[in-house]
Amino acid sequence: MTLLVFIASLVGAMAIGVPVAFALMFCGVVLMWFMGMFNSQIIAQNMIIGADTFTLLAIPFFVLAGELMNSGGLSKRIIEFAIACVGHIRGGLGIVAIMAAVIMASISGSAAADTAALAAILIPMMAKAGYNVPRSAGLIASGGIIAPVIPPSMAFIVFGVSANVSITQLFMAGIVPGLLMGLSLMLTWQFVVRKDNIQPLPKAPMSARLNATGRAAWALGMPVIILGGIKAGVVTPTEAAVIAAFYALFVGMFIYRELKPRDLPRVILQAAKTTAVIMFLVCAALVSAWLITAANIPTEITGYIEPLIDRPRLLMFAIMILVLIVGTALDLTPSILILTPVLMPIIKQAGIDPIYFGVMFVMNCCIGLITPPVGVVLNVVSGVGRVPLGKVTIGILPFLLAQTALLMLLVLFPEIITVPAQWLR
Repeated sequence: MTLLVFIASLVGAMAIGVPVAFALMFCGVVLMWFMGMFNSQIIAQNMIIGADTFTLLAIPFFVLAGELMNSGGLSKRIIEFAIACVGHIRGGLGIVAIMAAVIMASISGSAAADTAALAAILIPMMAKAGYNVPRSAGLIASGGIIAPVIPPSMAFIVFGVSANVSITQLFMAGIVPGLLMGLSLMLTWQFVVRKDNIQPLPKAPMSARLNATGRAAWALGMPVIILGGIKAGVVTPTEAAVIAAFYALFVGMFIYRELKPRDLPRVILQAAKTTAVIMFLVCAALVSAWLITAANIPTEITGYIEPLIDRPRLLMFAIMILVLIVGTALDLTPSILILTPVLMPIIKQAGIDPIYFGVMFVMNCCIGLITPPVGVVLNVVSGVGRVPLGKVTIGILPFLLAQTALLMLLVLFPEIITVPAQWLR
């Protein structure tokens, strides 16, 4: 009965337009009232505890690093580098979009920010070159969702704090799946554009490639510093986030000189707004997470899926389908915050590696960012690229199917994630 009360109160609140953070708090209050233990101090204490975590300090700094990267010219030079390297290949601008998405993912970790930067630059170029615009927009949106999978990832930070697992191990485990997402998009793109009569860009001479590489060198050095420092154990993810923000500020202001002192208030304000939304969600989710545990909801759910506990792959299939459905209605962070405290006890009981599950779970939630009707990245690329949402939805279908197929492949063969993850640890 407590499970029904939890679902009904949460879904009911969101259905009437209550913001997700307040809906999480509301369902917590309803659960407390139902269990006869209402106490406003529980809400206040859990919200304060939720924010008082050193690990979560990584979020504002990675958000700031992403904003500084886009304003300071790092994103633009990464795209120029990709064009010089692969722009001459058939369908080359699509490959440029994927290559740039992967590189930018290893810097910012924000799907919406990366997608906006790519769409603003590449959609006009692809339209001018004769590419199908809705399909191009769909490709860029699909490339944007790689950002929360390849480290540094704010989604992994939120999941790691919620599930109490190592964020560093999540970062290392996300590298291979993120690269596979990029590879699956490249293969799908080459398949869908094979009959299009697109004139590729002229091949850049070696001098131009070297010049583009030199201009992008500072931007390309950022992921090396972040991941290298974390892997070597020199810095924690939180400390790496601080270094990333300082590095992006230094490069944007003193190397590329595109970031002016007058731009800093706007950049910092935007980063603060994004951080405030994420942190308030985390705080509100801690209230419902505490009550989910107190109400013993995971045990109640386990009773329904008990036949699958001894069949981990089948259990993973069932959970992935559930998350895909939830992802059509919820954004990335709320999906993680709502489902993690419910699913983690089940995952542990089934003997599934929490790191492997965390990567799969975040990948699945990322796919929700490009599924209608709520897909945030879908709306971003539609707005920035000025392409009607309905057309983008049609254009994204082959790439959405490719990402979903990859997800199911990784359910069947978890070793693709677990073996490289163990080596990278």
